[in-house]
Amino acid sequence: MTFELPDRWVWDCWLADDGDRFHLYYLNAPRSLGDPGLRHRNAIVGHASSTDLRAWTVHETALEPGLPGDFDATATWTGCVVRHDHAWRMFYTGSVFLAPEAHTNIESIGAADSDDLHRWSKTSRSRVRADARWYETLGDGTWHEEAWRDPWVFFEDGLWHMLITARAKPAGDTGDPRDAGVVGHATSEDLDEWTIREPLSAPGSGFAHLEVLQTFELGGRRFVLFSCDRSHLAGGRSEDRIGGVWVAPRDPATGWCTIEDARLLHDESLYAARLVHERDGGLSLIGFLNTEGDGEFGSRISDPIRLVADADGWPSTENGEHDA
Repeated sequence: MTFELPDRWVWDCWLADDGDRFHLYYLNAPRSLGDPGLRHRNAIVGHASSTDLRAWTVHETALEPGLPGDFDATATWTGCVVRHDHAWRMFYTGSVFLAPEAHTNIESIGAADSDDLHRWSKTSRSRVRADARWYETLGDGTWHEEAWRDPWVFFEDGLWHMLITARAKPAGDTGDPRDAGVVGHATSEDLDEWTIREPLSAPGSGFAHLEVLQTFELGGRRFVLFSCDRSHLAGGRSEDRIGGVWVAPRDPATGWCTIEDARLLHDESLYAARLVHERDGGLSLIGFLNTEGDGEFGSRISDPIRLVADADGWPSTENGEHDA
């Protein structure tokens, strides 16, 4: 039973587990817009919950855009939820589009707090913007947006870490100018004040962007999950023209993400996938169904797709039928 709404498009999602129920947060926009391409500049964050990741109860909207002049004045985009001081903090992307008909937008990361995972209050703390020392900004004039979105926050080695969809600062003639997607990185001791760090991967790995990043472990090995569709492949990968959900190893010594070694986990019929531990301890993918058989936008969130380790210790879908 996939998750869908009759009057709204749904796509990217993220989850929180309170021990009793799974809470699903998802981007959505009204189908009355007519063109699904318009959903990005009209996105709000919805909320549903479930005991089994399959049958969902829809709740009130979790987050909406801010006021003119705010970092999230146009739309609220993808994020994550972490437990914080006996409460919850949602990190999310705020987007400001600069013209009605253009894709040009500036992305920033902000936060909201909740005691119960239902009612959320935006906070002025935890605001994170791209640092032009290491990351491409709109002023560089090399990309249609200031890519700084999809925060994934986790605690490791005594610090909070945030992985971010970002692009490397242009540095002369480095080949395909599209091939600048990197894993953005910031750290914090308290989830309030963040220090922007150098990227955790290098440009030139074959991706114009790495969307909806997430770290995970499988069989004692550390990996990073991300999505990139075929239209945003770059360099040599663009020749394959097969995009979707990708997985890459993390260097056990440095924590860096070796994106150049990324392998396709699932074709782009599934996109922006998240990993979640089911109640039996198994690890599963949940993402949005990107296209239907007729090529129309899918606008549904999948049931869990179980992951297992293959013969090489890499993640694979359990029965393989969802792989490209």
